[in-house]
Amino acid sequence: MRTLQPTFGRRNPGQPGSPDSPPLALVPATPAVAETPPEVSTAPHDALVADLRALCLSKLDPSAIANSPPETLVPEVEMLIAEIANERRIQLNAREQRQLATDLVDDMLGLGPLEPLLEDETINDIMVNGPNLTFVERRGKVYAAPVRFRDTAHLINVCQRIAAAVGRRVDESSPMVDARLKDGSRVNIVLPPLALDGPYVSIRKFGKKTIDFNKLIEFGAMTRPVARVLEICSQIRLNVIISGGTGSGKTTLLNAMSRLIDAGERIVTVEDAAELQLQQPHVVRLETRPANLEGRGEVNQRDLVRNALRMRPDRIIIGEVRGSEAFDMLQAMNTGHDGSMSTIHANNTRDAVTRIENMVQMGSMGLPLGAIRTQIVSAVDIILQVERQRDGGRRVTQVTEVCGMEGDIVLLNDIFRFQIDGEGSDGRLRGHYEVVRARPAFQTRISYFGLDRAWAAALDEAEM
Repeated sequence: MRTLQPTFGRRNPGQPGSPDSPPLALVPATPAVAETPPEVSTAPHDALVADLRALCLSKLDPSAIANSPPETLVPEVEMLIAEIANERRIQLNAREQRQLATDLVDDMLGLGPLEPLLEDETINDIMVNGPNLTFVERRGKVYAAPVRFRDTAHLINVCQRIAAAVGRRVDESSPMVDARLKDGSRVNIVLPPLALDGPYVSIRKFGKKTIDFNKLIEFGAMTRPVARVLEICSQIRLNVIISGGTGSGKTTLLNAMSRLIDAGERIVTVEDAAELQLQQPHVVRLETRPANLEGRGEVNQRDLVRNALRMRPDRIIIGEVRGSEAFDMLQAMNTGHDGSMSTIHANNTRDAVTRIENMVQMGSMGLPLGAIRTQIVSAVDIILQVERQRDGGRRVTQVTEVCGMEGDIVLLNDIFRFQIDGEGSDGRLRGHYEVVRARPAFQTRISYFGLDRAWAAALDEAEM
């Protein structure tokens, strides 16, 4: 692999740029012709660093460094910076040289100032409100981050790089885009003129560590009896809707539940921006596509859901239902694809039912409300409500069964409901789950899979 080589100065044998090392790829530069070195510059320090950055970039060949790993590129760029600084009599200490080299490599190979935030595993969300203001979320709390972009153009360049990596575009004619990073993190970008204070970037980071029910119990998102009931729901192939607000943990819970799916099943996933982490070997992943510059070629979630029905799926998992594809989701759940799952934005499980009704009506199906509700009752077995509470914790607050209908009203039964008891000395909320022992509508399925005793034992343990 070709590496970097300064265009002037001498190196010790064996160092990059010496006769003993491979030639380094740089843009050809004209050697200095002055016989006497220039005087030490007295320009403002920030301006000198900006000049040094520009000089360094002018001597780097982007095509040659595109495939170089950052860990080997940083020290080589640092040596180039030191040489240019000596030549130009620009005074930088070792820490400043290292920081500038890191910034340059992040700009060339990564996402610039966002790279340290992406590497920080304690950060869940990154929110950029223009070039000079960035916030992060850690453990449910939002903090300002010491991150700055050089200017608006620098931030726009990062935004366009993110969009281009997944074959999408973001510019004045198309100022909003949903995309994803290489690690699966979800990104939403809004550019001026829609964004009044500069480009806005929202990144929902993709967890590098797989989270299962044991982890969720450890984090306090649920108790072991609740986890056991959800395991049984997955084993008996109930259709599940996960409801909650933004950042409440819907996708995390969906990923945890998907780990219980049998490895022999064929799963088709439909998402706006792919972020599900399914571990099974037989997974078919579908992702929407926006329209091109001529306004053609769009493939939306509804198109993908309808196509998924033709792909012989055992289960269909829709990352998030937000429009008329809700009707196709209900159709899929009603046509033999038991065990299908999806997420939805709603404040509680009753609101989730209303949201599905409204989204089906958005599709202009012309169905009466009673027929829509009959479809929902026939398709959906369980609705799980997750919530990010005031202590920053994300918890399952309701496990609700869709029982049936009484007249035109959908009947719901809370198997579990989280009740807050108070607040501990550590600021964490304390609470318990109220349990309802009514016979569930899917009791015959529990019996069919031989899990009657396991279900009763989970409820008994929850009441202790």
